[in-house]
Amino acid sequence: MTSYKIEAGTAQHIGNRPQQNDRTALMTGARAPGYVLAVLSDGIASSAGAEQVLHTARQVFDEFKPGDHPSLERLGQLLQDIVSESHLVIKMNAVAAKTEIHASFVGLVLTPHGEAVWAHVGDSRLYRFQDGKCAARTSDAAYVDHLVADRLPEDAARNHRKSKLLLNVLGNARKEPFVTIGSHSGLAAGDGFLLCSDGLWHFFTDAELAAVTAKATPRQASEMLIDKAAERSQGKGGNCTMAIVKLVKQAQDGMGMQVRKVV
Repeated sequence: MTSYKIEAGTAQHIGNRPQQNDRTALMTGARAPGYVLAVLSDGIASSAGAEQVLHTARQVFDEFKPGDHPSLERLGQLLQDIVSESHLVIKMNAVAAKTEIHASFVGLVLTPHGEAVWAHVGDSRLYRFQDGKCAARTSDAAYVDHLVADRLPEDAARNHRKSKLLLNVLGNARKEPFVTIGSHSGLAAGDGFLLCSDGLWHFFTDAELAAVTAKATPRQASEMLIDKAAERSQGKGGNCTMAIVKLVKQAQDGMGMQVRKVV
């Protein structure tokens, strides 16, 4: 059993867009006591893809039976399954709707054994914080290396967002999503995570995000980040969405992991 509890919250702002296409949620598993799943998806052009990601994530996580102590690889496969099933359904829905439906994905699983596993597809990000600093974050580096390994010129690989053929998203009928997996063991009070769409991370350095989340509650941090993103975007920012997960010291009479949702 861990010596910390979880404080977590989600927040959104529509920015200057006509609608909110991002979706995010914090979940506990129906058959996985003590496990927490955080998911964020940025729907491209509409919210349909992002809504499907959250729907699939809840279904897959509710069916997950971890056993005594699943390996990090198995937890990574859980996230891979969410991506694969979401991608398939989004493509099927796109055929029925006769329109392209795309979405990004970033997911985080926390275990009662002090472990974290995360995965991402596209330009939504996950940050891992430790002692008030950014210890790791997701990026496109692995995907670019993958494209280069497929004999694509490096310049073309680095400009993949300009090509529908190479775009790394769920729902791309031309290409399967490339999933990047990360993990960390030995979580402790003071650690934290941020999942966010590009409408947030575009306006902050890693150090700024780490400092804000370390010094404030999830609610306070989300309010400060949304306000500052709006200021820095000068009214031209897009959808801004985040999920903040903080590990805090357990009270003397506390038991196990607790989740506090703040919206």
